[in-house]
Amino acid sequence: MNKIYFILIFLLISNCTFNKAIKHHGVNLLEKKQEKLLINKSNINDITKMLGPASTKSTFDNDVWIYIERKTTRTSLIKLSKKKILVNNVLVLEINNYGLLVKKDFYNLKKMNDLDFSKNETTDPYTKRSFVYDFLSSMKQKLNDPLGKRKK
Repeated sequence: MNKIYFILIFLLISNCTFNKAIKHHGVNLLEKKQEKLLINKSNINDITKMLGPASTKSTFDNDVWIYIERKTTRTSLIKLSKKKILVNNVLVLEINNYGLLVKKDFYNLKKMNDLDFSKNETTDPYTKRSFVYDFLSSMKQKLNDPLGKRKK
């Protein structure tokens, strides 16, 4: 009987792993694959064979194809298992009318810029002392209580 318990415990423990699960989204090994693409040499067929269909396509003067690679994992229980970004790569390809690669931009986690937001605030042109504010507030009061019988 002890042997059965020992075997069951051994099987349960052997199936446990301490490796963190990594969620992958997009094209695998995007950084290495984009190095093989050559400007004015690679065409649409080469790109789709190497990277597959684009995550996003847009048409301006030239076609713009965007490829994304993202890997995330969970942090430790001490940090409440928040998501941590391991890899965040974006490849932007510009293709001309003849189907040749014209421009290639690669952004990784280190190259991405932090956005600076303006700290200026817009002011309200209608202050409490203006004529427009007084007029609108009196109209609001008349709409809420048309007979003027509501208790204040």
